[in-house]
Amino acid sequence: MQSLSNGISQLEKLLAAILMLALTIIVALSVAFRYFLNAPLSWSGEVAVFLLIWISFIGGSLGLKNKSQAAVTLMLDYCPPRVKMWIAVFSQVFIIAFLVLILTYTYTWILSDGVAFQKSTAILLPMWIPYSAVPVGLTFACIHVFAHLVHILKTKGAGL
Repeated sequence: MQSLSNGISQLEKLLAAILMLALTIIVALSVAFRYFLNAPLSWSGEVAVFLLIWISFIGGSLGLKNKSQAAVTLMLDYCPPRVKMWIAVFSQVFIIAFLVLILTYTYTWILSDGVAFQKSTAILLPMWIPYSAVPVGLTFACIHVFAHLVHILKTKGAGL
């Protein structure tokens, strides 16, 4: 499970870097066209928003992989190792349950007629493409959290 999580993490890092580069180029072009050539690009704002959405969900998944989210551990620091392990297990199970719940609603939403046939205003991109960032990011996040859970159970909470 850890190798799958690591492989997805590498893919996410590459994808995030490519999307960030594309976002930077598009925003720079948009500024240049608007202020220097006096010919604004009608599509740049929309594409930038779509890229930012994808970057956010990929980055959020990477944040869960690297455990870089904010945490208050004051009480946890004073718990015995066994209690600490079970709290960590509970938190990982809770996160997985929440992600799966959101995923089910997301799939239902994206497959609905209102989204499946909707197109963006500027570039006429089917809206299921930018909206797919949500289930893709949450699926990757679920895999990362499940890998953490397996690691906690295998090591019996060592290193928490």
